[in-house]
Amino acid sequence: MPSKRHANDEEIENEREKKKSRKNDESENGHDLKKKGSKSKEKSSKSSKSNKDKEKYDKEDRKKSRKSEEREKSREPDNEKYGKEDRKKSRRSEERERSREPEKEKHDRRDRERSKKSESPERKRNRKDREEEVHSHGERLEVKQEHYDGKFGEQEEGELNEPEVEIKREPTKRDLEIERLKQEIGEDDQKEPVWCLRKAQEEKASRQCPYLDTIDRGVLDFDFEKLCSVSLSHINVYACMVCGKYFQGRGTNTHAYTHALDTDHHVYLNLATLKFYSLPDNYEIIDPSLDDIKYVLKPTYTVEHVKQIDKNTKMSRAFGGTTYYPGIVGLNNIKANDYANVVFHALSKVPPLRNYFLREENYINIKRPPGDKLSLLPQRFGELVRKLWNPKSFKAHVSPHEMLQAVVLCSEKKFQIIQQGDANEFMSFLMNTLHLALNGTQKTSSSIIYKTFRGRIRQYTRKVLPVDATDEARRTLLETEEFGEKVEERPFLFLAMDLPPAPIYRDERLQNIIPQVPLNQLMMKFNGETEKEYKTYKDNFIKRFVLTHLPEYLIITYNRFQKNQWFVEKNPTIVNFPISNVDFYDYLSEDAKSVHKFTTYDLVSNIIHDGLPDDGTYRIQLIHNGTGKWFELEDLHVKEILPQMITLAESYIQIWRLNRKKTREERLDKEMLSKSVLILLLVSCYLIDSQLLPVNLLGMPGTLGENPEKQIYPNQKESNIPNISKESNEKGDFAP
Repeated sequence: MPSKRHANDEEIENEREKKKSRKNDESENGHDLKKKGSKSKEKSSKSSKSNKDKEKYDKEDRKKSRKSEEREKSREPDNEKYGKEDRKKSRRSEERERSREPEKEKHDRRDRERSKKSESPERKRNRKDREEEVHSHGERLEVKQEHYDGKFGEQEEGELNEPEVEIKREPTKRDLEIERLKQEIGEDDQKEPVWCLRKAQEEKASRQCPYLDTIDRGVLDFDFEKLCSVSLSHINVYACMVCGKYFQGRGTNTHAYTHALDTDHHVYLNLATLKFYSLPDNYEIIDPSLDDIKYVLKPTYTVEHVKQIDKNTKMSRAFGGTTYYPGIVGLNNIKANDYANVVFHALSKVPPLRNYFLREENYINIKRPPGDKLSLLPQRFGELVRKLWNPKSFKAHVSPHEMLQAVVLCSEKKFQIIQQGDANEFMSFLMNTLHLALNGTQKTSSSIIYKTFRGRIRQYTRKVLPVDATDEARRTLLETEEFGEKVEERPFLFLAMDLPPAPIYRDERLQNIIPQVPLNQLMMKFNGETEKEYKTYKDNFIKRFVLTHLPEYLIITYNRFQKNQWFVEKNPTIVNFPISNVDFYDYLSEDAKSVHKFTTYDLVSNIIHDGLPDDGTYRIQLIHNGTGKWFELEDLHVKEILPQMITLAESYIQIWRLNRKKTREERLDKEMLSKSVLILLLVSCYLIDSQLLPVNLLGMPGTLGENPEKQIYPNQKESNIPNISKESNEKGDFAP
């Protein structure tokens, strides 16, 4: 019995061990399977995460592309503002994408490392073989591997992308010609605009344009502001050479491009660079026949031309056939700007000021603070002066539109185009503003304005004694500094003349008397002796003046307008003056007389006011230096006048030029000689008529002896000879 039990126990133990081993094997196999499943899940989750990240980036890129497409569709082609905003946004999106590129590279590198780890040995061999083949052929290929979710250990082989080969384009004849011109002209000249027409003369025609015969020079007018007629923008403006209108842009979806397609106008001029283009073909036109249009847009003057401009006696011919003298052309009265037109004419006839603004190099490099309005005024005035003296203009008149807009801006709407103004106030504003815009200071040599028009005057001032003061009080007050005479020397740009008051009553014929006064009488104000009382709100002063320095060009104004409590009153007094050789020697101080050799002035221009103070008009009388003729200009009307007609009008402003041909001593010697000759002729004629002149003085028989009183005269007897000795002549018996 014990042996059987022992055998049974052994069997049972063996069976138990087998079961345990089976359980262990099953547990081990399950654990391995779990590990493998977890690893596969981890790998699948990681691959799914990478795929999800890629999908997110793809979705963002698609959204951005859709938004950019919508912006491009909704973008207005004619508005630059939207274009600028879209460019900024596109730049920002590109910067964002560039900043995200390293993150994408990191994700791609991680995916590649994971794929390499999970690759089977066969795939590794195949991949290495392919890479060796690629390197052997010298080409660069990228291997792309895609991962799929839900499948463990299944991957597709990477696709091989061949690189794009860049095709080199052969340069055309146009490209070769452009490179050759760039080498000849240089990079510095390429950046500069063609102001002097030098580049246009050196370059050859880039292309034969068939539309040059469509240009109409009769409609071209470059006097108005350079603004697009559609968008009112002053950036990149082109002028149509067929209709004369201004449009913006040259590329597609611009106003000039659409105008070329709509109206079949093909030739355009860039108003900033002076280059011609053909639209819609969009190529540059370089032809020497277009130089006259460039010169009208921006006239240029050489130093030799400026020197010979006053000696010109020939008339120029405009495109329409009208003839004119350069500098004697009409200015357009837009509405009520005739008060400014006469001032522009008067200042443009002053040679130093004119020569300064004819050459833009004299003032273009003057620096002003950023945002300063005054920097615009000298530029516009220089353009106006160059147009007035243009000998190759298409029209015999000029429109000062741009200059007037600069005046309105700088004066803060004090002087306007639609409202009549005072020419005297406008001239003082323009001269002082130009002086400041040219960086002028208190020194006379700081600007061309002060060099030309600035003189000096000495002023004597004393306070008026009170009326109620006694004689003793007046004596004591005169000894004090307050009532003593003060001397002050100050500069001036104008000399203001006070006109005598007009008569109140009519003459015997019941007609208004037009008073007349000579210029010498008005100039007595500056002889240093004539005193005048000036009233202030508090005290009264007595002043007298004397000149100490005479300027090269003297401006004289006449105070014709006086304001009272109700209205402005005009004085119609006519001033009589000679138009040449007006001597100012008597109005200089004693110390200044010895310094000034030249003291006579000649009239250059005369501004006249006609009509009522509020509704009056202005005209100007000018002299042409080359021919010596006088012309009268009123807006666009120009006519020749006689010099005798100048003094018959109501002069308001006059500009006189210092005559440097002869000194005062030479003029006095000549005048004395002419006066002595005239007196001798008059005396001889009187003696001949009264038969008192000896015959031999006239070439007739008879001689003068030692006693001329006993000389026998013809047709007279000895008893009838009058006694003309010295004693009788001193008593007054003989006086021719």
